[in-house]
Amino acid sequence: MNKIYMVRHAESTYSPDEYGRGLTERGKRDAERITEALLPFDIDLVISSPYKRAMDTVNGIAKAKNLQVLLDERFRERVLAGDAVEDFHTAIKAVWDDPLFSHPGGESNREAAERGILALNDVLVTYHNKRNIVIGTHGNLMALIMQHYDARYDYLFWKNELKMPDIYVLTFEKQKCLDICHVSWDAKLPNYDEK
Repeated sequence: MNKIYMVRHAESTYSPDEYGRGLTERGKRDAERITEALLPFDIDLVISSPYKRAMDTVNGIAKAKNLQVLLDERFRERVLAGDAVEDFHTAIKAVWDDPLFSHPGGESNREAAERGILALNDVLVTYHNKRNIVIGTHGNLMALIMQHYDARYDYLFWKNELKMPDIYVLTFEKQKCLDICHVSWDAKLPNYDEK
């Protein structure tokens, strides 16, 4: 049995540089809390999207467990469009409303989900002997992967319930997902509202 700890990255500064944009001060504090939440688990592998914000969110648990972070391009965020969109929320809802629709230069939900699921299946096969695997990724792709196994993880889940950062653990027997559950990491967090 394998447990995959899907970690959505912490809050990041906005920049058109998808690869290089890092975490805000709040994001850095939250990434420390993510590390604390994962410490009790016997993590034996850490994989991440190559985007800095995802790597920075899981780097703490890798260091604490004396592991290297392996990068996998397929866990990067979905490409919404080739150019900046006028209204992000309208643009993202359009791709969730029609899984085959894509904005010019972007990925449809189906394309992004297939990429993420293929990557996850490869992890399950390649690292079948690793029992607890952390994957640092992004909100949209994470929800699409989880939706493949359970329809409850839809647009409304992504919009209203998935936090930044967040942790969901998927339990697998070979490549069959047996369960998905939330890992509480923020129950004791102080109010970080920045002025």
